[in-house]
Amino acid sequence: MRTGSVPLADLAGGFDLQATLESGQTYLWTREDDATYAADGARGGDAWYSTVVDGEVIRVRQRDGLLEWESTTDAESRLFDLLALDDDLPAIREGASDDDLIRAAYERYWGLRIVRDPFFGCLVSFICSAQMRVGRIFAMQAALREAYGETITFDGRTYHAVPTPDALADASEDDLRELRLGYRAPYVARTAKLVASGELTESDVRGEDLETTREALKGFVGVGDKVADCVALFSLGHRDAVPLDTWIRTAIEEYYPDCARGNYAETSRAIREAFGSNAGYTQTYVFHYLRSGDDVDGS
Repeated sequence: MRTGSVPLADLAGGFDLQATLESGQTYLWTREDDATYAADGARGGDAWYSTVVDGEVIRVRQRDGLLEWESTTDAESRLFDLLALDDDLPAIREGASDDDLIRAAYERYWGLRIVRDPFFGCLVSFICSAQMRVGRIFAMQAALREAYGETITFDGRTYHAVPTPDALADASEDDLRELRLGYRAPYVARTAKLVASGELTESDVRGEDLETTREALKGFVGVGDKVADCVALFSLGHRDAVPLDTWIRTAIEEYYPDCARGNYAETSRAIREAFGSNAGYTQTYVFHYLRSGDDVDGS
């Protein structure tokens, strides 16, 4: 076992592990007390979380001013990448707008960072996200890992990796439906076949600008504008992406009505301008804040 820690005081703006991993942006980390997404408004906890990346198990928790980790490998550099520990949060906040909603969201969940999830796991997660609460999306991904993911034993426990495209391409739609994917089962199966065959892969959708990336991502089965923006933001590094989910559309209706333009592309462009630079960061803070039922005054 390899172990280490990162002093949170060394990170620009600090860090909140629970807010980051339970804010609806990732479904590839598991809270080891089996309470992932069990409560709204998650922040500030000290539970262990785990994930499997490239065949390596990584466990991490936040405690006593440290981000502590245990792993099958030297995980510090990987954690900086996966959890965006090198992002300058004060600079990001400085570039954001400063109305009451945004101010309250940043203040309550300060330390939340945008993840950099591995592409295929992120893609499948958000294909499964349509009309689903975060807890159910997480449960689907956990079921897929247990049924089709590689197993790795670490510290006396068994961990399951995200299934490979080949593994899911070989799964039948009926088998995927038994995991309660519902109508999303054929989307996952057909998208996995596209990736496994090389017909459409991560390298094909990495564009220099958001609109190009979004259109390329829509080549995957089950990916529309919103899912494409989620993958662009939480895996491909487009920090200007603002997925127009239910909560952000509610925010537009109540706080930014001038941004409602009648179609996804124009509305997305308008709310990105309203949120300021790194609009995806602001989107994630606002999403977590509104989904948690917090009042705009921060109470």
